[in-house]
Amino acid sequence: MSEIIQIGQPPIEVHLRRSQRARRFSLRISNSSGIVSLTVPKRASAKVAIGFAQDQEVWLRRNLEKRPEQVMPVFGGSILLDGRSVTLAQGSQRSPVLQDGVLSLYGHEEALAARLRGYLKTLARERLLAASEQYARAIGRDISRITLRDTRSRWGSCTSEGNLMFSWRLVMAPRPVQDYVAAHEVCHLIEMNHSAAYWQLVESIYPDYQNQRNWLKTNGAMLHRYVF
Repeated sequence: MSEIIQIGQPPIEVHLRRSQRARRFSLRISNSSGIVSLTVPKRASAKVAIGFAQDQEVWLRRNLEKRPEQVMPVFGGSILLDGRSVTLAQGSQRSPVLQDGVLSLYGHEEALAARLRGYLKTLARERLLAASEQYARAIGRDISRITLRDTRSRWGSCTSEGNLMFSWRLVMAPRPVQDYVAAHEVCHLIEMNHSAAYWQLVESIYPDYQNQRNWLKTNGAMLHRYVF
């Protein structure tokens, strides 16, 4: 359960959530919905929590203003694919066709979002599976399973059983970014942490990782602006 507090004028709604596991105050803005959440330790007072949120008002307003507007896919509109803008067109073929910067999809516009989501997920699975297998071979490890989700707080994850998870929205990012995230998660098959040894391992199989990591930090929210 959460309670809603308001700060400033015009007011910003902040969803206050108490957590037994929280050891400090954590303020975040949802990439998908723009909802502001403040997680606090279970026994923290509401007065202190409100004071913390008020102290962060300038930061909140600055970052809320920077949020990209949400986009509904429409024919004649565009979407990102491999970091490039692609125009959406109504096609006559059942299978999607990408040619000369135009992605043609079959059916009426009300079905466009679902068809586009299916196409992007299929493409993401092909790309991320191939990249993950390549990097897994490079470090002498095996992958158990790959799943795709529409995650909001992380681009990928790795379990101790060798299962990898990726956000299918990565297919909208440039190809080097997709490859970096695959390499990032594969390296967790050896190092289940972000220690110096872990980053050395990442660099050994993907030397340009820092540039791709910076791209995600700067542009990652843009991949969540599309509503499917």
